[in-house]
Amino acid sequence: MVQLKILRLEHNEVLPEYKTAGSSGMDLSAAIEKAITLAPLERCLVPTGIKIELPLGYEAQIRARSGLSIKHGITLINAVGTIDSDYRGEVCVPVVNLSNEVYTILPGERIAQMVICKVEQAEIVVTEELEDSKRGEGGFGSTGKA
Repeated sequence: MVQLKILRLEHNEVLPEYKTAGSSGMDLSAAIEKAITLAPLERCLVPTGIKIELPLGYEAQIRARSGLSIKHGITLINAVGTIDSDYRGEVCVPVVNLSNEVYTILPGERIAQMVICKVEQAEIVVTEELEDSKRGEGGFGSTGKA
């Protein structure tokens, strides 16, 4: 098991938490003093009140919460955010309201989830040709729907 060090900032009331034994993501909560109201298509950066330290070779992926996305249209601007192992600033979540209705984020509300993943940096090798594959250059729907 990888160790995640968390520095709790003074405006933090809720630490990240896995809700079940099988959860891959821990919930992140809004560390805000007063509610944030988002109009349709409005976006904002929501602080979580934590800083983290990951071991080299790991990243934290910030992902939308499925319930907020499907029920209220609240998702992340950048789909999945990456926190690198050498970042030491506050973890903030860039949210957007994709619904047609106003949505209010309350203090302490669970707004995203954070998944810790192992990553490797690639060795860049410049080449004159690439191996053929069955798929070739087919992309964007080239494999069909079924």
